[in-house]
Amino acid sequence: MENKVILISIDGMRSDAMQTCGNPYVKELEKLCTYNYGSQAVLPSDTLPCHYSMTHAQIPEKHGVKTNTYVKPEHGVPGIFEMVRQAGGTTGMFYNWEYLRDLAVPGSYTFSFFVNIDYDDLSDDVVTDHCLKAIDRYHPDFVMLYMLDLDEKGGHSNGWMSKEYLRRLSIAIDNVKRTIEHCGQEYSIIITADHGGHDFTHGSAAPEDMTIPLFLYGPRFAPGKTMDNTSLIDIPPTAAAILGIEPHPEWDGRSLVNQ
Repeated sequence: MENKVILISIDGMRSDAMQTCGNPYVKELEKLCTYNYGSQAVLPSDTLPCHYSMTHAQIPEKHGVKTNTYVKPEHGVPGIFEMVRQAGGTTGMFYNWEYLRDLAVPGSYTFSFFVNIDYDDLSDDVVTDHCLKAIDRYHPDFVMLYMLDLDEKGGHSNGWMSKEYLRRLSIAIDNVKRTIEHCGQEYSIIITADHGGHDFTHGSAAPEDMTIPLFLYGPRFAPGKTMDNTSLIDIPPTAAAILGIEPHPEWDGRSLVNQ
């Protein structure tokens, strides 16, 4: 495909944390991207339901994945991975939470890499390393880079907005930086989170759980422009528009290209 997309999901990233973590690249992202600090997750604001919405453009009530235990959706609407493959494209999945293997039907990932977060203290760095190496070698059309350390080692272990949580967030943003610097000439890049969090948990309708950042980088997006009224279900049609493929007719989100 002429145009390519990387979707970066930083698990558990709150918008206010991104703005206050102290990493100077956040201000650079605001200059480079079209963005919204008020984008919305879905209910329940848990990892697998939110990522299923992020890749299938439907809320959990429609796609049927409502917990972190995968159940086969009743209607089986194809997600972005399946749609790219049906259009003849190639896909990559790089992740450190094993349940995300179920985001697409078998055969939808052209390339994939998984590392357990217990294997390396900086497993976000490990998956990013492998993602960038695969992009250099294979140039897949659609790539998802998922990072879990912030959620597990930051939020659940030390509390959302704790010193360790903010440190882990800064590390994740450093990985965003090197992805853009490494791939930004070839790829449009979507940066977001599945949900936020409060205290040591998430899953509720509280603003701390539901409010997430969304940054859109690439030639189809105006640098330094803000946007409103965005959510996780807008990501698949946005990726499809960049890639030049048709969105599935049962997707509920809208493309944010040229918004």
